[in-house]
Amino acid sequence: MSGLRNTSVIFDLDGTLVDSEPTYYEAGRHLLAEHGVPDFTWSDHERYVGISTLETVTLWKREYGLRPSVEELLAAKNRRYLDLARTATRAYPEMRGFVELLAAEGVPMAVASGSSLEAITEILAGTGLDAHLRTVVSADEVERGKPAPDVFLEAARRLGVAPGDCVVMEDAAPGAAAAHAAGMRCIAIPYVAAQADAPEFATAGLLLRGGQGEFSARAAYDWLCRTS
Repeated sequence: MSGLRNTSVIFDLDGTLVDSEPTYYEAGRHLLAEHGVPDFTWSDHERYVGISTLETVTLWKREYGLRPSVEELLAAKNRRYLDLARTATRAYPEMRGFVELLAAEGVPMAVASGSSLEAITEILAGTGLDAHLRTVVSADEVERGKPAPDVFLEAARRLGVAPGDCVVMEDAAPGAAAAHAAGMRCIAIPYVAAQADAPEFATAGLLLRGGQGEFSARAAYDWLCRTS
């Protein structure tokens, strides 16, 4: 075993492990257009990066005055997303390499995401990441979504490890805040470059301002070895 004996890694899914935000945007854009909101832009979508699908549609109902219930909107958004994501979602190559490096060392790993459990499991299966990432927690399974720490604390509980021994991989400010609140270190890879200066990211142990373009599996692994 390497110097990572007492380290576990918890991954966010969307925008961290897989490039799914464009798919979420398309699913949301079509759903809102169907309910009389024809001009939902990518910039609009960026405001919801990092919070759960449930929280997103709850905000949409209020902000856009949508008539269906939150439950109906959530089901429709998840259905549209899954229809698109089954064939369109790819894992970031360096993130896949990082998962494989950690798996080779026997490092405990989990996924903790604001997506539905069905979406998480479908995406992991479709990308083949489920071979190494078998512990999965959806924000739908805990009381509060990010930036509350609940989803990360539940992931640590299911792994049987102490929160202080966990490192979180995150692309969004609410997730970085959740990791900090959970007492976990964080490697932050901002999906929205303009948000790299958000105060939540200042709590990260390692901040890669260039996002996925700056992320290296080997460099992240070496950082973990040095700091564990």
